[in-house]
Amino acid sequence: MSEAAARIRRWREEPVTFVVDNFGVQPDAWQVDAMSALGGGPNPRRMLAMKACTGPGKSAVLSWIGWHRLACFAAPGEHPKGAALSATADNLRDNLWPELAKWQSRSPFLSSAFKWTKQRIYAIDHPETWFLAARSFAQDADEDAIGNALSGLHGQFPFILLDETGGMPVAVGKKAQQIFTGNPTDALIAQAGNPTDMAGLLYDSCTTFAHLWRIITITADPDDPKRTPRVSIEHARQMIATYGRENPWVMATILGQFPASALNKLLGPEEVAEAMRRQPKDADWRRLARILGVDVARFGLDSSVVAKRAGPVIMPLQDRRNLSSIPGAGWVASQFNGFFDDGTPGRADQIFVDETGGYGAGWIDQLRTMNYPVTGVVFSGAADDPRFYNKRAEMFWRLAEAIKSGGLCLPNDPLLAAELVAPRYWFHKDRMQLEDKEQIKATLGRSPDRADAVALTFAFTVWPGPRENDIPRGGAAPPIGMGSLDSAVRESYASPVAAGVPDGVYNPLE
Repeated sequence: MSEAAARIRRWREEPVTFVVDNFGVQPDAWQVDAMSALGGGPNPRRMLAMKACTGPGKSAVLSWIGWHRLACFAAPGEHPKGAALSATADNLRDNLWPELAKWQSRSPFLSSAFKWTKQRIYAIDHPETWFLAARSFAQDADEDAIGNALSGLHGQFPFILLDETGGMPVAVGKKAQQIFTGNPTDALIAQAGNPTDMAGLLYDSCTTFAHLWRIITITADPDDPKRTPRVSIEHARQMIATYGRENPWVMATILGQFPASALNKLLGPEEVAEAMRRQPKDADWRRLARILGVDVARFGLDSSVVAKRAGPVIMPLQDRRNLSSIPGAGWVASQFNGFFDDGTPGRADQIFVDETGGYGAGWIDQLRTMNYPVTGVVFSGAADDPRFYNKRAEMFWRLAEAIKSGGLCLPNDPLLAAELVAPRYWFHKDRMQLEDKEQIKATLGRSPDRADAVALTFAFTVWPGPRENDIPRGGAAPPIGMGSLDSAVRESYASPVAAGVPDGVYNPLE
């Protein structure tokens, strides 16, 4: 028993040794700094803030901190009580909480002494008084509701773990500090987040109240000797060379610094989910402008995607792999001529193809040869509206406005949902700038082809062509996606009359 007590005493004073002994890993340089900040003798007011680039392993360190508190802080009749929160309950469930389980499984000691469940980790000998609990609060919660989420943590060894604090309300930090009342022997708040938001808890902690926090900056900067090795140094150099060190996206996601202007999410998960639940009220949308957005795969590694929009309705997306220009153009032509997936007669009015980098040029040439109304769109090209940095920003802004207005109906497509909530934007010299495709690809781990195809349907104004003998007006509205999600390619090459593409912004509600 005396040997065990000596070991725990050493672990409490040397958190890095605790990590090495229990998990069998050698922490990175910045991880050593973060864990070392929690060692030494008793401290009734420990406050650690980790300001991180993207992907350095900050959730792993929060997990180590949680296990260190649970394993090493106790006294006769006094046990550690902790709470873990993230920006959302789903984020906690999907990231930090399973991370705690992963590291426990690597330690025979922690696996035998503690029980992990989906809502609570507790000491097997003292399940009611020795624990770390998963807590959450509603996105619109007031300070009292946030305080309730952090209740029940009084004692000599309380602690709180806060993940993804970049967008977390400042009120969470204020309420968390209530654990310091009552003269605790050793109390801790540890937070981690990305510096993308200039109005959240992380920003507040690193600026106005920086004197209260031990701040660790986690960077992928190739010139920093303590850079995280978990972000490719070649990738970091490429991003810096391409966009510059002053670029807000580079500052936040590569350098781990707050940019001069805030990085804001273009769309939230609930906004996209609501649009995917939405159905048209009648069938009149079928007579509105019908547009194909075509994202052509690069180098054959990604999928080519066709998005079809009729007025305020996006129909289920179609995708193909490994298509060259001739079969690719034939596939698009079949989607043009058989616009509706349920077999209802109707042709499209216009095709917009991503021509960025020249990957879609062959498809465009083939479609023009067959006299289809096709327009190439260069995402990095100039926007029609001077408020936007480029065409990509303009198209995605129009798409986001259509979703937020409550008028756009999206298909139930989880991949599309993930891609729509990924882009962030900022303002540079009064123009809105959006993350480009390569930046989003680095975040998602794949190309956002589906979102790009949908955004292409908002490239320019399109007016509906003749609808005689096409779709009857009125009647009940068939649900979106009625029919096959992956319609067979129709070998039809009938040439419709080419339509012009007038300037202006298309309003999907008109």
